Amino acid sequence: MSSCSDEAIPGQPIVLGCGQLCLDYLVTVASFPIPDQKIRGTSFKVQGGGNTGNALTCVARLGLPCRILAKVADDSHGRYMVEELESSGVDTSFCMSAKDGASHFNYVIVDNQTNTRTCIYTPGYPPLLPDDLTESLLLDVLDGVRVLYVNGRSREAELLLAQKAHSKNIPILINAEKKRTGLDELIDLADYAICSTNFPQEWTGAPSSPSALLSMLIRLPKLKFVIMTLGEHGCVMLERCSSEVSGSEEETDIDELHESLKQSTDFTSVLPVCNSSLVTRLTGNVTGRLVIVTAEKIPSSELIDTTGAGDAFTGALLYGLCTGMALEEMLTFASRVAACCCRGLGARTSLPYRTDPNLATFLGT
Repeated sequence: MSSCSDEAIPGQPIVLGCGQLCLDYLVTVASFPIPDQKIRGTSFKVQGGGNTGNALTCVARLGLPCRILAKVADDSHGRYMVEELESSGVDTSFCMSAKDGASHFNYVIVDNQTNTRTCIYTPGYPPLLPDDLTESLLLDVLDGVRVLYVNGRSREAELLLAQKAHSKNIPILINAEKKRTGLDELIDLADYAICSTNFPQEWTGAPSSPSALLSMLIRLPKLKFVIMTLGEHGCVMLERCSSEVSGSEEETDIDELHESLKQSTDFTSVLPVCNSSLVTRLTGNVTGRLVIVTAEKIPSSELIDTTGAGDAFTGALLYGLCTGMALEEMLTFASRVAACCCRGLGARTSLPYRTDPNLATFLGT
């Protein structure tokens, strides 16, 4: 098995990610085109993409050993994506090559006027399937793993892997972007969940975002925390706590708690800040605390592209979970890493290394 990186921290646990690899064609434009218009791009880059590959590249640059389980087409794009991951320090020895396949790819239009990015995804084939995962492969790929990262894009194979990880008491972090067929079985096994802004309400049918986060903890007894990302507005996290609260304490309304916490959060801070409620009794017999984390305010002259910022955030969380970071520190660290990502074109260009001065406060480098 190939080594992960010369930068890897000796003796550290391994992060395993399972998912699709994708090739990104990124072009920046002065403003988004209107129909039937011809415009010039201002810059162009071809780079590996996909949630899993991006998050693991972040983990590797931060110095943790990591490996990926994926299937790629035996074409020039597939080989390029694997080589790029290897060059970043990701162990690709469990990547399978499919003959007669085609790689997934993505056109990404980065609008400099609005600082937004539009993705046009073209799926490839064949997918990673449960039949690809022999018992011996499952045992080998999970050997030494501290955290498993999944996102449901290869649902059946990921479920088989997650079930095996669960049987070995390996924690599972899931990135839930949108409702997908079969995602429920996978999320049932998750210890940690990172969700897009809309997912909690779409999945639970709850009337508000805070109540949706609580509904997720009620429905998923294994879940230790759920995070809802909010882009430039940071994120909100609800953590399940084992701490005892007074037996006479009344249940706190989650929406009122969220509103109160917002009022005491410094949203004017340039650097990320983390504001946490007290541990409290919530509806549904859940004891927990709510946490608001602000995003770093990036000067417009430095904000290049938000592609992959969520994956950078996820990668930093995986690092924090493996290295035992305190929760508040882990969340502000992840927000800082995501901001670094936004300062370059593409999901991986400006992902920081652990020696980055911006991370010295957290990593002591």
